[in-house]
Amino acid sequence: MGGRLIYLMGPSGSGKDSLIEAAREPLRARHCEVIRRVITRSAQSGGEDAIEVSREEFERRRAKGDFALSWQANGLNYGIPVRIDQWLADGRDVLVNGSRGHLAEAQQRYPSLLPVLLTVKNEVLRERLLRRQRENPAEIEARLRRNALFSADDSIGEMQIHRLDNSGDLAGTVANLLKLLSLSAKPDRT
Repeated sequence: MGGRLIYLMGPSGSGKDSLIEAAREPLRARHCEVIRRVITRSAQSGGEDAIEVSREEFERRRAKGDFALSWQANGLNYGIPVRIDQWLADGRDVLVNGSRGHLAEAQQRYPSLLPVLLTVKNEVLRERLLRRQRENPAEIEARLRRNALFSADDSIGEMQIHRLDNSGDLAGTVANLLKLLSLSAKPDRT
């Protein structure tokens, strides 16, 4: 039996990177790999543990077929390395930091994917965005409006999205992620 793609989404500042890092070892103990994205962003910009490449290198890799999934958002290119296909074929689950805008295409390629939307209360998101000092006030307000849109829908088309609130303690969010993965596992999976 193949593995399952766990497609984590959430607005900027929701804590996806923190959750992924905190859950990495518990996920590995459950035979779940965490893949690093390839992004056209400089290493100095901070944020997630990603592989930073130039736009030219990204396009070369995409043309060569190095990505299972790729998309553009916020002026950057994002790619999920194709090695996830081998992990899935080997029966391992794989967690990816995905894009809600690309969810339908990801679901088309991986029909059994588990969509997980990381949510956060607006007041918590505002505090996090102010603390990290990467956005100006207008950008923060735009991100808060986008967060409200993220929180509005329970599904996209026929696909049920599983929500995970990250407004509180990170350890609690990790525990809730692991619980969600256990509850949503197929009956014959361990």
